[in-house]
Amino acid sequence: MDAAQRDAPVSPLERSSHTAFIHNKTLYVWGGYQVVAGQDVVLPSDEIWLCDLDSGMWERREMTGDIPPDLSGFCGANINTKLYIFGGYETAGYSNQMFSVDLSEPCCSWKRVTDTKGTTPSPRNKHSCWVHRDRLIYFGGYGCKTLSELRNTSSSNFTLEEMSWGWNSEVNVFDTLTATWSMPETQGSAPSPRGCHASALLGNKGYINGGVEAAELDMFCLDLDTWTWTKLDISSAFAPLGRSWHTMTPTSDHTLFMYGGFGTNGDTLNDAWQFNTQTREWTKMIHPHKDKPRVFHTACLGRDSDVVVFGGSRNLCIVMDSMVILRLPSPHHCRDVLIFQTQPYSLSRLCEDVIGRNSELLRMQLSWLPSKLQRTLEKRMSFFSASS
Repeated sequence: MDAAQRDAPVSPLERSSHTAFIHNKTLYVWGGYQVVAGQDVVLPSDEIWLCDLDSGMWERREMTGDIPPDLSGFCGANINTKLYIFGGYETAGYSNQMFSVDLSEPCCSWKRVTDTKGTTPSPRNKHSCWVHRDRLIYFGGYGCKTLSELRNTSSSNFTLEEMSWGWNSEVNVFDTLTATWSMPETQGSAPSPRGCHASALLGNKGYINGGVEAAELDMFCLDLDTWTWTKLDISSAFAPLGRSWHTMTPTSDHTLFMYGGFGTNGDTLNDAWQFNTQTREWTKMIHPHKDKPRVFHTACLGRDSDVVVFGGSRNLCIVMDSMVILRLPSPHHCRDVLIFQTQPYSLSRLCEDVIGRNSELLRMQLSWLPSKLQRTLEKRMSFFSASS
């Protein structure tokens, strides 16, 4: 890297390990970290970024209230425009605090969720969440437990690494309507304790995969009505490489889309796959972003079953010795929005995109169109102009 590149200012949008969701064609992005002067820096908790996915234009909004501390490895989930943050690692150690903010309000004010009923889960990070019937259903992660908690925890649900620290495969439920925590008793073939995995929801079933040192990628399903785990049998000849820090996104009522991650071979991955939950088969996808491997990114379902990938790192470096595994600070954080087409587009969408990509050729003809359609096409022109 030359001196000009080293001294170039870092965009506030560049980030990894953030949370993101889409509502009404707007991508909301909060948290994460980037590298400044060779050091990991957690991004401010008092701001959120919004991207109009029609135009590609970004807007920053300030946030007030009970601002969350600087967090890494937290889990973000949304119910409509209400964002919840749970867990993570802060300066004081692992956290089991929850914060929420309603982003539909004129002033985005954080609230610390207190006065909850039930038993709050132990502090953790690198966990995941399904949103089902106004409930936040958390799975897995890494953290610590008290001696009392360890005595009451099954060895199959918690892998002790040192002292009271370890990975878990617990299922913890937070009912947002009653502010109540619970831990359902699950049955069936449960996954091993893990974190850094991917999760997705289809109907009343939660899916998780990855996050463990295995040559091939596994897949587990939890029925959220009966709390029964099922391990899906997949031929190793057709299974993707095992990985962590990847994403999995539902694209139809029986299809999951997976992208990127950190492979068990030590590479930052750029492959995309679709998993059919009916046939239990993986299909490798052809896509235009082969030059953009990603890890620590987010992936959300957009319009027309598009998968919208944002941020992440394009080159993760792990150093191992006999005592510890370290992630080296990486300057290769990203701020681009990647669109993956998973279904055939409608004629209307195809026309929008052709006009957007050929704005100089067709701009003079926009005045012939109704004003509402003009505004839509002007946004598409702006989107393709910004991404070119």
